[in-house]
Amino acid sequence: MNEEKILNRAECSALRGLAIAGIVLHNYCHWLGFAVKENEYQYFTANNAGLQHALAHPDGQLFIHLLSYFGHYGVPIFLFLSGFGLVMKYENGRKPVGCWRFARYNYLKLLRMMIVGFVAFLFVDAITPGRFPFHWDNVVAQLLMYINVLPHPDNIIWPGPYWFFGLMMQLYLVYRLLLYRRRTEYVVLLILGCWLLQVFCDPFGETLNRLRYNCIGGMLPFGAGIIIGRLGQLKPVTHHSRRFWAVLLVAAAALTLLMCFSYQSWFWVPVMVITTAVAIVKLLPASWLNALVWLGGLSAALFVSHPIARKVFIPLSRRGDPYDGLMLYVIAAIAIAWLTKLVIDRIPKPKLDPEQ
Repeated sequence: MNEEKILNRAECSALRGLAIAGIVLHNYCHWLGFAVKENEYQYFTANNAGLQHALAHPDGQLFIHLLSYFGHYGVPIFLFLSGFGLVMKYENGRKPVGCWRFARYNYLKLLRMMIVGFVAFLFVDAITPGRFPFHWDNVVAQLLMYINVLPHPDNIIWPGPYWFFGLMMQLYLVYRLLLYRRRTEYVVLLILGCWLLQVFCDPFGETLNRLRYNCIGGMLPFGAGIIIGRLGQLKPVTHHSRRFWAVLLVAAAALTLLMCFSYQSWFWVPVMVITTAVAIVKLLPASWLNALVWLGGLSAALFVSHPIARKVFIPLSRRGDPYDGLMLYVIAAIAIAWLTKLVIDRIPKPKLDPEQ
């Protein structure tokens, strides 16, 4: 990617930094009993009522409420960047890639990232209170990344954020089998089809929960990344003014909030979140952008290892000031992620082409 693209390398890395910050903070805050809970896989009006109350009566815990409710939208940002990155890598003059090579390469890429954090978490989970009852078949399903399709995924995927690996593997397969170098209209139709499969579900029901744990629920942001990536191939790319991005930021952020309060518009909130994140990155001064770029470079390791820090430090926030535990958690999560990255970097990378 270069400066002619809609998003350059630094901006993509900064978006990863924003996304992982939201996910890591959310995955701590929403475990606190008093925090407003999110609508991620299902749509609960009670959670919206909690958000309304927190906004109408702000107190010292408002920051935690907002992170708990909105932080999980870092996942759609990652999905958007994945779709965008696939277009940049595989549709920009590269020779066609066979289905098996593509699937094998991307599975090993995900496994290389996941296995280090997963094994480390197993040790920590075994020696700390509240040990999870792992079953061998669920562990195998997690390692082979088909655990998302099993019944009651929210009760068997542990640590919780690891549902992302099964989702990502599904989307890789959808891309290669259905969307790879095909007309963009197919992407739009698939997005609409996945939306229609969800829109008539019971907002509180298990069917919606299962769909949103899998590729049907993630198709909107992933497909948006593919569409934007292909639009970025068009020349010239318009470079908008800071005023444009500022207006877009305010509008998208406002719509993000408003659309959360309707079941029908809630499905499209990820588009507003992604737009808000892109506008933020476009407006950031260089020093702040560089900080997010650095965090984005650590995002993979931080994603797989932050449950370790959460398991250790969450009792501190439950017994005292939640911000004390949150601060220690963030420091520890970054340090553990740095060590995790050192280990991941020692594992040989999978090769897509024999000559690599």
